[in-house]
Amino acid sequence: MGLEPEVFDTPADLGGRAARMIADGLVAARDAGRPYVLGCPGGRSASSTYAALAGLVRTERLALDQLIVVMMDDYLVLGPDGTLVHELAQAPHSCIRFGREEIVRALDEAAAPGRGVGADHLWFPDPADPAGYDDRIRDAGGIDLFLLASGSSDGHVAFNSRGAPRDSGTRVVELPDSTRRDNLATFPSFGGELARVPRHGVTVGIETIAATSASVAMLVHGREKGRAAAHLLGADGYDPSWPATVFVECAKPHLFLDSDALVAATLVPAR
Repeated sequence: MGLEPEVFDTPADLGGRAARMIADGLVAARDAGRPYVLGCPGGRSASSTYAALAGLVRTERLALDQLIVVMMDDYLVLGPDGTLVHELAQAPHSCIRFGREEIVRALDEAAAPGRGVGADHLWFPDPADPAGYDDRIRDAGGIDLFLLASGSSDGHVAFNSRGAPRDSGTRVVELPDSTRRDNLATFPSFGGELARVPRHGVTVGIETIAATSASVAMLVHGREKGRAAAHLLGADGYDPSWPATVFVECAKPHLFLDSDALVAATLVPAR
């Protein structure tokens, strides 16, 4: 028996629910005099959450100086010296660009002057020292809420694709074609050409997500996520053939679906 989901009429409603959780957590963390650490994916699944959170920051005049944004992965390309480095920050599909522009800048614009995200509070995993990211997260007290998403065709979470070890930490990975193909729709900048999608990434691990998070919210919306929703609705433990199922092994897991994803899940053939 899987986790009972919360179902919403629209992606905006779903994002509003997740944003409310974050806003309440920010207030509680401020009252406790500690940082609030938010794990964030790039791409479409959390876009309605980020938009709703910016709205709450504006209307409720939330202060963001104690917010730490922990990005979960990024594409890697070969640098001039032959080592794998972050994709160029100006590339539309760069996690660095997404974090700076789609999350932090939007929140800063919504916040009152002097109440935005701290200059050093946007974190990315370093491909030169990936394990150090797990240490940094633990030293910060762990992640208060990790927003998660599932790949449409292969169930990847962050860049953990099929077969990802349950005990994996932050590391550099080679991206299979299934994950690269899923991301063609996520980032139109690839022009629909698989050859333009990088073949490597740096990613938090399955164990990173499960062991360092006080709570997680799996965000699934749209008819194209019907297969993902079906797998997640039936999950009762980690299944390496669909890595996003790790969410059920996390502390205080939440499964948020919109009605389109739920309907589409019922049309997926029984496994």
